[in-house]
Amino acid sequence: MKLTRMMTSLVAGLVVVGSAQAADMTTVQKKQVQDVVRDYLIQNPDVIIQSLQMYQQKQIEQAKKTIQKTQDSSSQYATALFHQANDPMAGNPAGKITIVEFFDYQCPHCLEMTPIIESLIKSNPEIKVVFKEFPIRGPMSELASRAALAAKEQGKYFELHRALMESKQEPLTEDLIYQIAQSVGLDVEKLKTAMKSNDVQEQLKTNYKLAQQLELIGTPAFFIAKSDVSKTSPAASIIFIPGQADMSQMSLAIDKVSK
Repeated sequence: MKLTRMMTSLVAGLVVVGSAQAADMTTVQKKQVQDVVRDYLIQNPDVIIQSLQMYQQKQIEQAKKTIQKTQDSSSQYATALFHQANDPMAGNPAGKITIVEFFDYQCPHCLEMTPIIESLIKSNPEIKVVFKEFPIRGPMSELASRAALAAKEQGKYFELHRALMESKQEPLTEDLIYQIAQSVGLDVEKLKTAMKSNDVQEQLKTNYKLAQQLELIGTPAFFIAKSDVSKTSPAASIIFIPGQADMSQMSLAIDKVSK
């Protein structure tokens, strides 16, 4: 209790210094308050550690609540997730199991998931993968996503997607994106024109809106279900995997929804 009261007093002092009331304090008084807080924290460093631990725990608890909320509401967005027109895909178009992936080309965890996704496609003929471009890491991520979506016009979405994911050169630059596009046989000038199309713009807007509705907090994010899932399906029919997963976790999720 004593520690709590002391911290309350210190925080109150900091608030006063940073508030409009500080205008009524002299420079000397402000300095005195700051010195008291500084000296206390120096003499009691455990207070800082405890505060950070409490903050971290709150963040973890909030993340858990968000993840559970996404899981519980996922079936509500089944159509947008699993049956959205024009979404690029790989694997068996008529596969019984669908994996939806939200990703960013500059997300290291997404890059590490690429060989796992490809292995799942190769090992299971009933797998269909739907790609949701979700560029959240800046202008180059968005440019790469535009290029990939525009590559559909030339029938080379997956080729460019895979090449961008497997590029060992970091970070992505505009020149590098176009070099990679050319390396997979794309007509770069046609690609640049297609990248400016309304279709590409609208697809990205649709993905952003869906991610916002699902309260996604990062990439990658996976939704796995039977391909005939609908908004009337129970929430448990869709498995939400936030973040990177290994082959065993992905396989377990696939097995679970297959039953």
